[in-house]
Amino acid sequence: MLIRPYEPADRADVADICVRTGDGGADATGQYSSDALLPDIYALPYVDREPELAFVVDDGSRAVGYILGTADTRAFARWFDDEWWAAATSSMPPADASDAERSIVASAGNPERMLIAAVDDYPAHLHIDLLPEAQGGGLGRRLVEALVSALAERGVTGLHLVVAASNTSAHAFYLRVGFTELARDSDGVVMGMRIA
Repeated sequence: MLIRPYEPADRADVADICVRTGDGGADATGQYSSDALLPDIYALPYVDREPELAFVVDDGSRAVGYILGTADTRAFARWFDDEWWAAATSSMPPADASDAERSIVASAGNPERMLIAAVDDYPAHLHIDLLPEAQGGGLGRRLVEALVSALAERGVTGLHLVVAASNTSAHAFYLRVGFTELARDSDGVVMGMRIA
């Protein structure tokens, strides 16, 4: 497996990976009224807006993992709210949507959710997901390194992410690759990394 820059032909694979890892790392296929919901929030806006900050794990036939990021969370949140979310096919849940789906849609419609307290010190943020066949071989670390290198070339000085407090394996992974815990509450753990 190799890590390479994202290409437009990877878009469907990125959406598929997002769904198949969208339940705390497990498969979320069929959990919402549309399998487009999670990719419309957590994956496709990133590859459409800043494809140069997206990298994939390629198994020789398709993408089986990715890291996606934005260099400026404040600008991304404005763009997401002003341009992306209004046009997203999943921005309006159906009348029979579950409470969980309504909660996700409401959260996506609030761009302030992206602005952690330390956003000015850690202006970039990321999403990373790998299918099971791509896990455990150091590919996650290499994806983080690829994104950090691309951000450093742009002069970005800090990167953050939010992980569910219950996802202890992801928390441990982020600590191993150089993130530190910045804050913790009922919504999750905010982790940050300084970029030299």
